[in-house]
Amino acid sequence: MKHLPLAALALALGLALPAAAEDAKKGRPPAAHGAKHTEAKTADAKPAAKEKNTPAKPPAAEATKQNEPVQLTNPAAPVEPPKPLTREEAVKRANAFFNASPVMTADFVQIGADGKRSEGKLHVQRAGRVRFEYAMPATMEVVADGAQVAVRDRKLNTQDLYFINQTPLKFLMKEKIDLEKDVTVQDVQTDDSGVTISIEDKATFGGTSHLKLTFDPKSFKLKQWQVKDPQGYETLITLFNIDQTKTPDPALFKINK
Repeated sequence: MKHLPLAALALALGLALPAAAEDAKKGRPPAAHGAKHTEAKTADAKPAAKEKNTPAKPPAAEATKQNEPVQLTNPAAPVEPPKPLTREEAVKRANAFFNASPVMTADFVQIGADGKRSEGKLHVQRAGRVRFEYAMPATMEVVADGAQVAVRDRKLNTQDLYFINQTPLKFLMKEKIDLEKDVTVQDVQTDDSGVTISIEDKATFGGTSHLKLTFDPKSFKLKQWQVKDPQGYETLITLFNIDQTKTPDPALFKINK
């Protein structure tokens, strides 16, 4: 059995940043444009009124309205940023999420240290059974059966085995998670993107790894994680469609030796 270099392990098992928001580029035209369009139609109608020798004067109320500044109706209320959590509360809620169910499935998008984007399906059944199933054109699979980790290349038809207890993803592997005991919690930050818990793990192969776990500020579901290995390589993954009710097929975690 081999030791898996942390750069390769992080590439295989890291999590990605949330996708950038696209809605900001799709805003509607402001109300002022609509007001100008209405005035243009009124101006076009005036020549026809003059041909009939009928003075075309707008009603007093309408003339006054045209000279008034455009008023925005129902202005959007400012969005309040989420309230910062204390370290103790953030860790408690993170532990509660991980320990709420022994199973989890989710879709994921991964960005490796080289900037390459991959996606696939994540299956988890504690303790220690994890499968990262990458979609084509990726040819890699990562499977943990509770004792070891297999990294497979479907194209090359190869499989390498590694020790499971030296991976930086204890929060997915252990039967019961306690971040304060399993790793070193360094910092807790709260912003619009969520609640991020920065942790340090000195038990990974090759030295110390650093992770950032980001949770949704309302549901406190895990949104993403970032792994930085001892060599400085970073891997990022974002989770979508998390399901903590469906039990994965045990065959997904089988390693052929």
